[in-house]
Amino acid sequence: MVSSESTVQESSTLTGWYKSSYSGGGQGNCLEVATGHPHIPVRDSKRPTGPALAFSPGSWSAFVAAVRRGEFGA
Repeated sequence: MVSSESTVQESSTLTGWYKSSYSGGGQGNCLEVATGHPHIPVRDSKRPTGPALAFSPGSWSAFVAAVRRGEFGA
C-alpha cells in the first residue's frame, strides 16, 4: 500500500474511508481517513481518486494528540 514516499497514488483503491467529525458546513476543507490498514491513509475529501498520505500509527497518534491540545492555530 505505501510507497517509499509514504503516499498512495490512487486512494480510491483503499476501503474504510470516513470524514472527520469536525468536518462539515460545506467549507470544503475536509479530510478523510481510512481504517483497517497497517498505515493510516489520509486524503482530501474533494479528491477521492487522488493521492493519500500514509502515516505510521505512532505518527498519526502524535498528530491527533497535538490537534486535541490545540497546538495548531485555527
